[in-house]
Amino acid sequence: MTFTLAAPCEYQETICKSRFLTKAAPVASPEEAQAFIQAVSDNTATHNCWAWKIGNRYRFSDDGEPGGTAGRPMLVAIEGQDCDRVVVVVTRWFGGIQLGTGGLARAYGGSAAKCLQAGERIELVPRALYSCHCRFSELALLKARLEEYEAVIESETFDAEGAELQLALPESQQPGLQQLLADISRGRSRLSAVDE
Repeated sequence: MTFTLAAPCEYQETICKSRFLTKAAPVASPEEAQAFIQAVSDNTATHNCWAWKIGNRYRFSDDGEPGGTAGRPMLVAIEGQDCDRVVVVVTRWFGGIQLGTGGLARAYGGSAAKCLQAGERIELVPRALYSCHCRFSELALLKARLEEYEAVIESETFDAEGAELQLALPESQQPGLQQLLADISRGRSRLSAVDE
């Protein structure tokens, strides 16, 4: 099972007189992750280290800490907490005591893990993309019932007769939604898988 955060969260701790403030948030794109990093980074801090993971894409930064002591341990913490579609920023204010490379890795990775553990998490359900065409007279009824099938409208394109919908839904829900669409449209409409 893979999880993401339901909402942004934060965690703070002091380790050997250095203050570590960790902020994490759910994200849907690399651009969203970078925007969050920019928004929460503190210019008065010694370091603003970060990591994000979205599917099989990921990035991390040690922001001046010795290589491999901050960003990589934070990414390992994200994966260790079975999280995806999250960004984590750990801001450090140096307290005068050197932690060493092992101490830094434990501090950054540990702070990231504790922040993710403290946040409210929701399960990520894998979804497939389908399209269907629906007449105007059928559209409101279909939209009203989509939640029952955990379907999310990804896009909607209108034409003279109705709308072409792209829907993301769990594979297990496809047969039920296919039947509903057939019932509503009297067999005219059907779901077609979209190749991404």
